[in-house]
Amino acid sequence: MNRLSTERRAQIIGCLVEGMSIRATTRLAGCSSNTVSKLLVDIGTACSAFMDEAMRDLSCRRIECDEIWSFVAMKERHVPEDRRGEYGVGDVWTWIGIDADTKLVPSFLVGQRDTPDAFAFMEDLASRLANRVQLTTDGLRTYLVAVENAFGSDIDYATIVKLYGADPEPQRRYSPAKCIGSERTVIQGDPDQRLISTSYIERQNLTLRMGNRRFTRLTNAFSKKVENHAASVALHFMHYNFGRVHKSLKNPYPRTPAMAAGIEDHVWTLREIAALLD
Repeated sequence: MNRLSTERRAQIIGCLVEGMSIRATTRLAGCSSNTVSKLLVDIGTACSAFMDEAMRDLSCRRIECDEIWSFVAMKERHVPEDRRGEYGVGDVWTWIGIDADTKLVPSFLVGQRDTPDAFAFMEDLASRLANRVQLTTDGLRTYLVAVENAFGSDIDYATIVKLYGADPEPQRRYSPAKCIGSERTVIQGDPDQRLISTSYIERQNLTLRMGNRRFTRLTNAFSKKVENHAASVALHFMHYNFGRVHKSLKNPYPRTPAMAAGIEDHVWTLREIAALLD
């Protein structure tokens, strides 16, 4: 394709990070869908490489982790028998960790909801932290061995499991039942009971759903290739960490999570993100 100017790239990136689909982006930017798709993969790769280098020796104190579902090519129930178990077709999960204080997302992983990817995610997260942290996850059993493998005894770790009542309106299938309580369990170390929570990571899941069409409920904007899906996730977190001022970080002045974490000194513009390809 003809090389896009940095300004055109920034325009396309701005559409994508605000939750627009590929086709809506092509209509506003006046370019082809192939151009947008190729730019997405290129900029996603560049963002992933940049964050991999920037997110090191982080002084986080409280980390919350969760995993969020999406799909690639088709939903799991539509995968033909001869493609069952093929990675990148059907269910795809994104593992996410967030710093509860700065709202920084230091680590994420697109993969499967299984033990090998739980190990890979936790090892990556542990490699980016400079000190002992308090970690909270949900009750997914694969976390237990993955956390021990990645952190050893150098962590204060707890789980929280929410309890839901019976759904009085089963036809409301996309609305969760009423939460009637939670169970907090200390797994390792001495975590502060008051800080055992997954509220911030659950709110981050909503931010991802609102900012990336591939995670929207009942979406038709899914990726056909897992590489494109991973690129869109990388772009989302690049903009979230470096280019989006967080409402809870407005004091003493408007800041992004990267600024609050001390790894950046200004709010990145879309043009700066687009210039990563240069």
